[in-house]
Amino acid sequence: MTLFHGLSAFPITPTDSHGRVESNALCRLLERIVKAGVNSIGLLGSTGGYVYLTRSERQRAVAAAAEFVGGRVPLIVGVGALRTDEAQQLARDARDAGAAGLLLAPVSYTPLTEEEVYQHFLAVARATDLPLCIYNNPGTTRFTFSYELLGRLSQIETLAAVKMPLPQGNTLEADLTQLRHHTRASSTAAGFAIGYSGDWGCAAGLLAGADTWYSVVGGLFPVQAMKLAKAAQAGDAVEVQRIDGFFQPLWMLFKEFGGLRVIYAAANILSLTDASPHLPILPLPPADQERVAEAIDALVKLD
Repeated sequence: MTLFHGLSAFPITPTDSHGRVESNALCRLLERIVKAGVNSIGLLGSTGGYVYLTRSERQRAVAAAAEFVGGRVPLIVGVGALRTDEAQQLARDARDAGAAGLLLAPVSYTPLTEEEVYQHFLAVARATDLPLCIYNNPGTTRFTFSYELLGRLSQIETLAAVKMPLPQGNTLEADLTQLRHHTRASSTAAGFAIGYSGDWGCAAGLLAGADTWYSVVGGLFPVQAMKLAKAAQAGDAVEVQRIDGFFQPLWMLFKEFGGLRVIYAAANILSLTDASPHLPILPLPPADQERVAEAIDALVKLD
């Protein structure tokens, strides 16, 4: 199985009140992920709060993760930044620390054109020889990749995958068909990999033939996420439906509050860290934390 395939688990990056990465807490989360046998770890994704961390703290997180994981699971490191030269340097930092691959979103303040995004990705891809995954996350970046732009980017040699949002107004099957038509995904067995985020729909994505589930919930509940992923990869729709039932209370909270707030609350409830989201994002209020606790209770009953 190649790097951008299977279940990729995305943990939070615990920090103290000054924004300093708490390496011990991060490694506690990584220990759960490694033991579950996931296919890759997505470090410093949106759930990992990459945009809120300085370069030095990103370096600290990657160094701590690489040392702890020790090559047991490949590390995919987020390198998104406002400026192209900053993203290039972050890519080199990740390479030097031992990352196996990179994840890049077109972070911006001024809205970007398709040509600007293409040139940005081309420059970052040329900064290292690591395989790079396109991070299509319009909910945070306000930029949506067209099929045509993804096709153009997929021709860059080190552009190896795309992390897609769940399709709006289209079926997963139709979205996958369009993506494979426009990219080099169908040209070789080890070609351009297509995966989805949006945890509540990703098992369906795997059932439909997607290569990857980029998972927020996998960063905290990797054992349960692996069970769902394996059932979907096996094409067992009945088992997927059964397992997904245990996740439903959590999916409802994800849709209401966003996965980031919910996962921080869950990590606190499990006493894995007392870290809070980066301000101005606020922790969930006590009443909603109780709902998270109830969702956890439902999920741990999954056998």
